[in-house]
Amino acid sequence: MRRILIVEDEAIIRQALKKLLERNDYQVDDAGCVDDALKFSLENYDLVISDLRLPGRPGTDLIREVKHCPVLIMTSYASLRSAVDAMREGAVDYIAKPFDHDEMLASVKRIIKQQDERQANAGSDVIPMTRRSARSDNSAPRSRMIGSCEAMQMLFRRIAKVAGTDVTVLIQGESGTGKELAARAIHEQSSRGDRPMISVNCAAIPESLIESELFGHEKGAFTGAVAARSGLIEAADTGTLFLDEVGELPLEAQARLLRVLQESEIRRVGSIQSKKVDIRLITATHRNLREMVKEGKFREDLFYRLYVMDIRMPALRERGDDIIEIADVLLERSSRKLGREDLVFSTDALHTLKRHPWPGNVRELENAIERAVILVDDAVITPDLLGIPLEDDELDQIEARLSATSSNTRQRIAPLGARAVKENLSLDDYFLRFVLEHQEEMSETELAQKLGVSRKCLWEKRQKLGIPRKK
Repeated sequence: MRRILIVEDEAIIRQALKKLLERNDYQVDDAGCVDDALKFSLENYDLVISDLRLPGRPGTDLIREVKHCPVLIMTSYASLRSAVDAMREGAVDYIAKPFDHDEMLASVKRIIKQQDERQANAGSDVIPMTRRSARSDNSAPRSRMIGSCEAMQMLFRRIAKVAGTDVTVLIQGESGTGKELAARAIHEQSSRGDRPMISVNCAAIPESLIESELFGHEKGAFTGAVAARSGLIEAADTGTLFLDEVGELPLEAQARLLRVLQESEIRRVGSIQSKKVDIRLITATHRNLREMVKEGKFREDLFYRLYVMDIRMPALRERGDDIIEIADVLLERSSRKLGREDLVFSTDALHTLKRHPWPGNVRELENAIERAVILVDDAVITPDLLGIPLEDDELDQIEARLSATSSNTRQRIAPLGARAVKENLSLDDYFLRFVLEHQEEMSETELAQKLGVSRKCLWEKRQKLGIPRKK
């Protein structure tokens, strides 16, 4: 049984992580600080998971103490810079708190597997080239990317082929389709899989800071540069750099990135010296870079440097029955996260999931399911809990249930349904309007019956939507 040491000063997080790992057949010890951790025989562990900020000494001090053992750093400060600094000191990877259970387990499994490979190759007088072929299968992307449709099968095959090379990859697709998952699958299957992968969202960094963040800066290079700092490209040296939303890079930063690709070197802001770097670049965007080139918003020479190999992520609406497969996995994940058990989709909910176009793709689906898990009263998730805009036939079904009311009520329901279709109202919007228009003439029990929900559900929706009860 593999042994793991957790170093975390918050007892609740420490115990929760310990239980999670023990449920997955790991033997776990825990400590509240670095000094307590050093009381254990560290040579007996396969992995150390440590918080970055600890009382007394930082978690990175453990990296120097357990050189034989990989150290996974956790940070609740959501600071990419601090995480990158930790990896520069030797951390094998980092994970942000609050962490997703599946993500944590996947990271632990991957790190231990990589450690086994390094130990198996230790002592060999020949540089091992088998790691690349060993990673060139579909298992890595399938472990995080779900899908059985032909489009996803083609994607898995393309990832496996691309990963075995060191070429630059451009991943294209709508927002929420999983471009970063594809990038990580390429990295993990490549010969650089045991090196860091640095992910950067170019759209999230202010234009005035993007060059300093990517390329680093020297002391005094600009106001506030009180010390020299390395950039994210330098931190990715020997590993993989993933630039998400690369179309958002300003033209000046594009020119500097082009030099990195052409000369394999960087120059920090304010420096006259260049430094060689060895990175594998993967980029992603939801924008049409060809059109941006025509409009003068993206450098043509950089575009062709990035467009060596392209991968297209299929939209969720193009993936057929994959939607249900993904929804089941997301439902299980959200149920576990929120402490719910044995939740299932109703037949109508499954029909709604397959029919909805999902403009936000998997991210929208995940949010809809988490919302439903929070709102559901019993064990069955119905369409109204998903918050998906109504289609015409769904409105007809609701109006048919409500049509047993008085003639006056029926006259008022018809225009309400018409407005819902015209204005593309969600079920919550429809619920809100129906209650406001009919609560003067109906009791709470009658309202719940006509809407097809329980009185408790009606009350909860009033609280959620801020609908006051009639006096």
